[in-house]
Amino acid sequence: MNQSEPEFKERSVVSSFICSSGGATQVALFRRSEKVRTYQNHLAPISGSIESHETPVAAAWRELKEETTLTQQDLELWRQGKPYTFRDPSLRRQWTIFPFLFRLKSTWEGGRGMEGVEIDWEHVSWQWYSPEAIQDDEKFGGVPRLKESLRRVLFESDMNKSASLALRTGLEKLKTDHQSGSHELTSIALRAFRDVIGQMSEEIDTKWWETARMAAWHLWKNGRESMGAATLNALLGVLADMEEIIHQTLKHKVKWDSLLTLVDQHVDKREEMPMRIQNSFAMYLQRNILPTADSTPPPSLVILTLSSSSTIRDSILRAFGSLPIRNLDLRILESRPLCEGANMASSILSAFRSRFPLTSDRSLKLTVYTDASAALASKDVDFVLLGADRISDLGSVSNKTGSLPTVLSARYICPGAKVLVLSELEKVAEPGAESSHSHEENDPKEVIGCWLNSGMKGVDTLTGAAEVAGQDSVNYAVEVKNIYFEWVPAELIDAYICEEGTLDTSAIKEKSQQVNQKADRYFGQL
Repeated sequence: MNQSEPEFKERSVVSSFICSSGGATQVALFRRSEKVRTYQNHLAPISGSIESHETPVAAAWRELKEETTLTQQDLELWRQGKPYTFRDPSLRRQWTIFPFLFRLKSTWEGGRGMEGVEIDWEHVSWQWYSPEAIQDDEKFGGVPRLKESLRRVLFESDMNKSASLALRTGLEKLKTDHQSGSHELTSIALRAFRDVIGQMSEEIDTKWWETARMAAWHLWKNGRESMGAATLNALLGVLADMEEIIHQTLKHKVKWDSLLTLVDQHVDKREEMPMRIQNSFAMYLQRNILPTADSTPPPSLVILTLSSSSTIRDSILRAFGSLPIRNLDLRILESRPLCEGANMASSILSAFRSRFPLTSDRSLKLTVYTDASAALASKDVDFVLLGADRISDLGSVSNKTGSLPTVLSARYICPGAKVLVLSELEKVAEPGAESSHSHEENDPKEVIGCWLNSGMKGVDTLTGAAEVAGQDSVNYAVEVKNIYFEWVPAELIDAYICEEGTLDTSAIKEKSQQVNQKADRYFGQL
């Protein structure tokens, strides 16, 4: 660049598209007013700069409220797109775009629908457009790269119809599944990826490979990202093996069949992980609680856990069966609002009856506690067992809400108790601030439904207040929060039990760096 030329100023912005309540059949575009600094009179999504203190998604929500008055009551974050960068020489600007797609809730869902869209001074009008009608040309009159930004949240438009349907179906299944754990969700994601690849019968070239990688990116980011660390690792493993086949000189049919077989093998291999974790946990207990030759075994094994995890359920019973201890004292927090803990208690009881009949010398004392009773449930426990939906590079664990109060209670009530995380190693995430990982906001109706079923007085007052909160006619704000996950800091965790044995934070950090390298290789240039 000529030294006399001014440098391009870098600016990171969000581009938030709003789609109609029936899905992405129509997209709202807003005509920018003459009062804005850039791209006057152009059609655009809701856009704005990302402040230094906020995440892209937080910036998106802020801009939506400022420019349309729409809030989380009115909108659902439907998709995020792969960020990208381009330069506009006319403004000497280098833009980094973070695209998002929000679905407008209908009135029967509790939103305000189209009546809630109240534009501010930055726009003069808005209207619906079909995605196919939106183009990146001067005649259409959109801001630069408008079509590209939309394509990144509606990526399936680049695929053939069958592959597009397979991707949409897979994303919908992941997004709406609030019962399966991350291990099961990852298997669902891999099968969805297999379905997509199975419909991509075109020539396997550079474009095909880019499309496959972008499909994998969307299954990671737009399925259930809050539980997506395992999905990311599993898909990166598949892509690494796929790359070897893609560069081989093979006939199209042979190469395509080989790729499908490869994905099937990865799905099948996942079935071995739970058993390996069970073995690791049994070995950990044998090393840490079995008595010496001149002492007697403890009278019972006391374990506290919460929510529902098939890995924890099976690991407890397998480890108990391998120890010379007759009594298992198992305490489970119910985990509101969906009460997964109660479901796991039922499952463990059934499995115990099957594995340890009356003729055995084993007994189970199973106690289900309310979440608020974590301190009472912590008395005299030997181990607190946590699952993991995500493990940060520092070793902190994102797990079902209630995990942190449980661990803090146990640390205070029973300082000798060990806090163990039982998890597949694939749940270790790429490096990044834990605060940048947004907590999953779920439907408050799940919480409100519990109140209604119990006949609680005043529910109508609360829900009615929540519906009008933030409007000019009231001077109060009422929200009902239903957050599924929270972080447990690494310093509160004693060990990580995985398919490779017992690990510490240094091993977790090393794994995270490996994830980062692979993610950059396969997703970095998309």
